Amino acid sequence: FKQKTAYEMLRSLVGSEMCIRDRASRIGVDIGGTFTDFICYDEDGDKVIIDKIPTTPETPEKAVVEVIQRNLSKEQLSKVDFFLHGTTVGLNALLERKGSKVGLLCTKGFRDILEIRRGDRDEMYNLFWQPAPPLVPRYLRLEVEERMMANGSVRTPINIDQLKKACHKLIEEKVSSVAIALINSYTNKDHEVIFAKTLREAGYQGQISLSYLVSGEYREYERTTTTVIDAFVKSRMSNYLNTLKKEMNAIGFNGGYLVTRSGSGSMTFDEAEDRPFETIMSGPVAGAEGAGELSRQLNNANMVTADVGGTSFDTCLILEGRPQIQYEGTIVGLPVQSPWVDVRSIGAGGGSIAYLDDGGLLRSGPQSSGAVPGPACYNRGGTQPTTTDAAFYLGMLGEGKLASGLQLDKSLSEKALQSVGEKLNLDALETAKGILKISSANMADAIREITIEQGIDPRELKLLAFGGAGPLMSNLIANELDIKEIIIPPYAGNFSAWGLLGADMLQMSARTKILKLSSDSIKDCNNILEELFAELKARQKIDFATSDQIKEVALDMRWMGQEHTITLNLKDSGGKITIDENALKKMFMDEYEKTFGSKLDTLVEIVSTRASVRVPLPRKSEGGSVLEENIASSSSKIDCFSFSKNKNLEFEIISRSDIQSKKTGPMIIVESTAITYVDVNYDVNLDGKNNLVLTNREMN
Repeated sequence: FKQKTAYEMLRSLVGSEMCIRDRASRIGVDIGGTFTDFICYDEDGDKVIIDKIPTTPETPEKAVVEVIQRNLSKEQLSKVDFFLHGTTVGLNALLERKGSKVGLLCTKGFRDILEIRRGDRDEMYNLFWQPAPPLVPRYLRLEVEERMMANGSVRTPINIDQLKKACHKLIEEKVSSVAIALINSYTNKDHEVIFAKTLREAGYQGQISLSYLVSGEYREYERTTTTVIDAFVKSRMSNYLNTLKKEMNAIGFNGGYLVTRSGSGSMTFDEAEDRPFETIMSGPVAGAEGAGELSRQLNNANMVTADVGGTSFDTCLILEGRPQIQYEGTIVGLPVQSPWVDVRSIGAGGGSIAYLDDGGLLRSGPQSSGAVPGPACYNRGGTQPTTTDAAFYLGMLGEGKLASGLQLDKSLSEKALQSVGEKLNLDALETAKGILKISSANMADAIREITIEQGIDPRELKLLAFGGAGPLMSNLIANELDIKEIIIPPYAGNFSAWGLLGADMLQMSARTKILKLSSDSIKDCNNILEELFAELKARQKIDFATSDQIKEVALDMRWMGQEHTITLNLKDSGGKITIDENALKKMFMDEYEKTFGSKLDTLVEIVSTRASVRVPLPRKSEGGSVLEENIASSSSKIDCFSFSKNKNLEFEIISRSDIQSKKTGPMIIVESTAITYVDVNYDVNLDGKNNLVLTNREMN
């Protein structure tokens, strides 16, 4: 291990008194809509402990603390160095509209930018489509006369009297958070700094979000909305992180606290409180992080993920060992101008409810039974048929012994399936088959969005299946997409939590300055990069040795006259652009042609310059020994439906730990938090990284 210096720096950064070791013990907890996943990597002997318990939606920290306490003693917990967390608190605040009361201070004339948006329609053929309502009501959006030009010069000075009146108005309205977003402040922050100072001098004590700190990029609507989102979720995220930290300290944890960020990597709890908008997609990103690490272990194998949980299906494209990054995302119709791992989510999971639509057609999802009451077979009060009920009735879940000692009830599944099937004149078997086929088709469609629609042939990728129901659905998804090879990683049911454990510290920043591509513009970009890396260094509040950090550079580029850009990642750049304008133009043209199938004969522009600093965490081993008892079955065979043969066959039930050599389907492979369905046309092998590799031998 060569990263001891970086680890010492990390210890200071996260503010903990940890024992310096060559590797680090760590806990990962990922909160999902149905289950909270736990994994603990113990460096002493490379041991791994995994568990899964129902999520507690109203108080998510309760499930986190509970799952830790039931797996680790206070003494064991005191020896853990890192707690890494994937959370949906910020996301849920937006989905539920349960955030702060926010006020907005803006440039005169831009009061209604949140409602004017971009003048387009998200659903152009839906005559009844309505945009998401703004997070700030109009009476709390206050204008102040001032104007900054796009080149950073001042056109109109601040009207201080108007500003003071606006500040007192927000205080009178008792807003708990204020967003300050002024026109063109990404080029010059001076007016926003004065706004914030004046607001404090007026006596305001709440949270303040400044757009120049949130985003250094142009596009007023996106930057303003992102700043408002930051203000909206800041209090809730801060309260949650502080409560969780307090309760973790109370049960004996004194290590470093990290949370995954939407753009991959992790950040300290303190930074997450300052920049909560960067944690909106913290939960779904964890699986993509683990997939990227696994891809690198497999010599940068290109793959697409299939993360099937209880509520949703998440998929991400992994190319050359890294998940694909976007630099703007959208949540509930609101843009977030922040680095964003391109994870596509749909409402299709184990708890997705099957029903008949208004036209009498069978559908599955997005409504979910959730953790409570859950699928009908859980015997917790649920009566509607779900994907889990269909799979269990067909025999795909073996004897139905799930995590936390839950024993499924087949008679309840049958009753729920019949309640829908009888309306279609179908028996329970045909209804269950239909639900599984519809669910897998929906999942395959989501994968097509991030592969075929981006010029990637899914048949050339491996399918990485994880989550509680990912391995269960993997055969059906692969068949839909003609994918030959499926990978089931170790700890598949808790793989998102496992992905948390390798989430390096990562910070990103960007600045818009539109430049015609030339040797001079490259010099300008390198000057911008120096400033951006200086900003990131200041945000770190600590100096990292050069050998401990990896500096990465990206450029947003376009043909002159275009509106949108494509992003070029300059690999092994060392923090600056080292190639000339001709080589850079060729890279852009090749990427543009790959993406759009054509190229233009005009000038090229650089629009935004992006900088990132990655600080690797101490490495964990590539696999450990799972501390769990092998799952025993009362019988070694079960009658199960084969989709390949379209009839019931005898499937072998086998523990994952018993697979040491090549085996041939059909079989049901069981482990503590996941079940893998292997149809008759698949062979199963174990690779050198403890992954199960399923190969469809009927495909060339």
